[in-house]
Amino acid sequence: MKIDLSGKTALVTGSTAGIGHAIARGLAATGAEVVVNGRSQPNVDAAVASIAKAVPGSKVRGVAADVSTAAGCKALVAALPQTDILINNAGIFEPKDFFDIPDEDWTRFFEVNVMSGVRLSRAYMQGMLKRNWGRIVFVSSESGLNIPTEMIHYGTSKTAQLAISRGLAELTAGTAVTVNSVLPGPTMSEGVETFVADLARQNGQSVEQAAASFVKQHRPSSLLQRFASVDEIANMVVYVSSREASATNGAALRVEGGIVQTIA
Repeated sequence: MKIDLSGKTALVTGSTAGIGHAIARGLAATGAEVVVNGRSQPNVDAAVASIAKAVPGSKVRGVAADVSTAAGCKALVAALPQTDILINNAGIFEPKDFFDIPDEDWTRFFEVNVMSGVRLSRAYMQGMLKRNWGRIVFVSSESGLNIPTEMIHYGTSKTAQLAISRGLAELTAGTAVTVNSVLPGPTMSEGVETFVADLARQNGQSVEQAAASFVKQHRPSSLLQRFASVDEIANMVVYVSSREASATNGAALRVEGGIVQTIA
């Protein structure tokens, strides 16, 4: 299968690093014009340069905007009035005991992980429906199904993304617009690398030992038995963004290594 998204524009939020950056790079390789997004202009510029180098001849540009705020989303939409593909990837996570999570953290997680996708979908989806083609993908998590006790606020925000994604998909009936979620499991992005390195230092282990111990202790049902790479997640997102994925709609697509012990 050769995925060709030439002539399409794709916006990937939170794409200066990690899974988002891998998605942006993967979409650029399909011929799509990719818009990189992050909060910092220097980071956006660096990410654009990185993708341009990795994918020679690609069409890639950047917009710096903080999508965790209504003002930031408004600024992003002003800079990019329409897009064919919207990847709601921006997100945060933080292990914290439930009894230590203040109201402010619950609000912050909801604004970043949930409302960014709500606001941007509201801004772009009507145009997709009018043009009768579009893709919206929420990068959720297996934590939206298996709520992690070490970060219940994060898991709750990821469950909310699944509900929003399915609800929006219902609005696309009879059109060539699709809305889906992709559910990664533990993934070795830059942020997670820092988290695992901290665990390694705390426990006197190598990074590899700490990573293996984390999966064994916190995700014991994993069939993969390791962290996924960012490219493994990006591959699924690129596919569901494609013309070839036209019959996949309203789905929660798992790329979590078999952690979730269900057959559907």
